[in-house]
Amino acid sequence: MLANKLKIGDTIGIVSPSTPIMGDREQALDKGRNLLEEIGINSVKGNYVNKNTLGYSATKEEKAEDINNMFSDKNIKGVFSSKGGENSFTCLGLIDYENIKKNPKIVYGISDATNYLNAIYAKTGLITFHQSDVKSFSMIDKDSFELQDFKRRLIDGEIGKIHKNSEWKCLKKGIVEGIIVGGNLKSLMNLLNTEYMPDVTDKILFLEAYASSTPLELVDCYLSVLKYHKIFDKIKGLWIGHYHGDTETIKFEDVVMNNLKEYKFPILKCDDFGHNCENVVIPIGGKIKLDATNCEVEILEKIVN
Repeated sequence: MLANKLKIGDTIGIVSPSTPIMGDREQALDKGRNLLEEIGINSVKGNYVNKNTLGYSATKEEKAEDINNMFSDKNIKGVFSSKGGENSFTCLGLIDYENIKKNPKIVYGISDATNYLNAIYAKTGLITFHQSDVKSFSMIDKDSFELQDFKRRLIDGEIGKIHKNSEWKCLKKGIVEGIIVGGNLKSLMNLLNTEYMPDVTDKILFLEAYASSTPLELVDCYLSVLKYHKIFDKIKGLWIGHYHGDTETIKFEDVVMNNLKEYKFPILKCDDFGHNCENVVIPIGGKIKLDATNCEVEILEKIVN
């Protein structure tokens, strides 16, 4: 299922599935909204974007209400995360997935939004989008690599090869085609053995981790848990992103390869998605070609109408 691409003059709705926007975050959110306005995209905030009912976030009912309202509102053309956090999983059971099927829209986020990006794809078949969030737009400008990729994919509807902003590295050779799913490693752990986890059989998985909350020893643990659940027995390819906690002695890619040395599928590394880097748009549920041998990824089919 495809959402309509954004048009100049469209309005997107901002929600906070995880941490609320408070204090200095409000200024950052406003700056991000201003950047969207510069390229012709308007925005409105949900009723609970700033709500801190629980002392660490809004309630799951409040967060789901904002998400559901954005899909019901005919004037809203996209549902964008304000920022990441830790607990978007809590509201997944209250999202109206039937309403999403009737009103498909661009769903956009990063980090903990991995939960609802994958859940919405798993429950509805709607392609969702991993790239950034509105607060993080405060750290880029209209000429940035990240915003150019946003316009390329979500406004122009372009498919084809993923543009590069870093040096890509082949960790295990091979070329495969398939549907891509994934996102933040820590957030993805929440979805295991739930109805909100996409079927990964013959899928291409992409993974990134936030070093501040997921040090390398925890990356090691999470990868072992995924192995235990036979995730790597089912997928046909792996694409890993930026990790800002690498050291001179051990890197994210080393931990990945230490865990996956027995698998034959291709593995590709880049620094063009993740935390503390500029991100490309990755369509969760979109069909791609992963060419680890030649360090290329190509979007093969339409991701928006």
